[in-house]
Amino acid sequence: MQISAMNWMQVEDYLKTDDRCILPTGSTEQHSYLSLSVDSILASKLANDVAEPLGIPVFPVVPYGLAQQWTAYPGTVTLRIETYLAVIRDILDSIHRAGFRRILIVNGHGGNSPAAGMVKEWVMDNPNSQVKWHNWWNAPQVWAKVHETDPVASHASWLENFPWTRLDGIQFPEHQKPMANMGKMEVLNPSATRAYLEDGNMGGVYQKPDDDMLAIWDIAIQETTALIEEGWE
Repeated sequence: MQISAMNWMQVEDYLKTDDRCILPTGSTEQHSYLSLSVDSILASKLANDVAEPLGIPVFPVVPYGLAQQWTAYPGTVTLRIETYLAVIRDILDSIHRAGFRRILIVNGHGGNSPAAGMVKEWVMDNPNSQVKWHNWWNAPQVWAKVHETDPVASHASWLENFPWTRLDGIQFPEHQKPMANMGKMEVLNPSATRAYLEDGNMGGVYQKPDDDMLAIWDIAIQETTALIEEGWE
């Protein structure tokens, strides 16, 4: 149930019987041959796939995050850390003000992780609320399924190549790209990062059969559904 398909009166009525909602967060950044909006597309679709059968409102995805490493690739947008934390805090304040008290953040971008710590601080300041921060792609059940499928998986590889993150007319290389040296990447500036990674894939094949990807997606839905249904105080 998307907030964009509701009016304020419907939200007010919903809050009379339930106080749960989902906030998806993503990024706009290079993903090799895939859409620049991969992280936002996946977080938003997962949130809606989970929430729709349950009748739980989903807020619009936050499309910008912390993507400093990718700024040498055209189309990438990044916020400063202090800006991003302020944006997430302001959104939580608004959601709380409306009456939502149990909030699941479905995060699609690892670079956004500084906000997870801020969220704990926010809950300390709003003790009548509960917030779960969910990095869906490396949650225990999903990550186990990923490794079962192919342990060589990374940013902009097959791991993020779903039918809904591909672009029409784009062909993918057929080779397996060697895994990037993570230690080396930690000290590279954006231009050096682009020179090192070239197309942006950090390691692994570029595409897997759709049956493999849909099996991972089914696990993601199950794992995320459990988070919104269970474990609240």
